[in-house]
Amino acid sequence: MVLLVYVMILSCLMWVSKLIRKRHESSVTSVAWHPDNVLLATTSTDGKCRVFSTFIKGVDTKDSKAGSPAETKFGEQILQLDLSYSWAFGVKWSPSGNTLAYVGHSSMIYFVDDVGPSPLAQSVAFRDLPLRDVLFISEKMVIGVGYDSNPMVFAADDTGIWSFIRYIGEKKAASSGSSYSSQFSEAFGKFYGSQSKSTTANDASDSRGGVHDNSITSIVPLGKGGSPKVMRFSTSGLDGKIAIWDLENMQQELGNQF
Repeated sequence: MVLLVYVMILSCLMWVSKLIRKRHESSVTSVAWHPDNVLLATTSTDGKCRVFSTFIKGVDTKDSKAGSPAETKFGEQILQLDLSYSWAFGVKWSPSGNTLAYVGHSSMIYFVDDVGPSPLAQSVAFRDLPLRDVLFISEKMVIGVGYDSNPMVFAADDTGIWSFIRYIGEKKAASSGSSYSSQFSEAFGKFYGSQSKSTTANDASDSRGGVHDNSITSIVPLGKGGSPKVMRFSTSGLDGKIAIWDLENMQQELGNQF
C-alpha cells in the first residue's frame, strides 16, 4: 500500500501529487495530519500506527529543533507503533500536536506523547465494544466513537494518566426482570438475525440507548480550526444518521480536563 499526498504550489496555484512509498503490510484505515502539516500519521489493518515526514523544502518552515521532520526526506518513516495486536483505526493528533491517539479492534485506545525516537505510550483497555474513530476536544480529553453507538469520553489526570470517564448521550434503560436464560436466548437470536416474539419492551430496548441506533463510524469537529477546545462535533453512523453534539452545557459533567 502507498499513500498519495497532494501539495498546493502557491506560485502557480496547482496541486502536485507526491507518493509515500513506504509500504503498509495491509489496508490503511485512517490518516491524520499534524497541526504543523509536517507529519502524517496512519493506521492500518496490520495493527500498526506509523508517522511519516511530509516536510517539503520551499513550502514548509524549517524547525530549528534537532530531530525535526525537516531533517528527514519526504515520505521517510519517523515512527512505527506496534501497540495493537489487532486492526488499528482512527488516529488523531491533539490540538498542540504533542499527543497522538488511535484505537485498536481489541477494545483498546492508545495515547502517545513525545512522538519521535523515544515516545511515551499508554494503553487503555475498556470492557465495551471497539472504537472506530477518536477526536481530541482538548489537550487532556478525547472522545471515541465506534460499535457501542454512544460516544465515550477519555481524560488524562494531572499526572498524565489516561482513563475512561463516561458516555455521552446515554439513555437510562428501565430495569428488566428477565432471567439470565431469557437474556441469553435473546442474544443468541440476535446473533442469528432473529428475535423471540415474546420479547418485552424492556428486553427489546438497548442497554444504553442513544442518538445512534448502530455503530458510529466517524466523528468530526465543528467550529473554527486551531481552537484549543472543541465545543461542538458531529458523528455519523451505519444507521444513516448524522448527529450534532454540543458540549457547552456539559463542562461541569466532563470535569476539569475539559
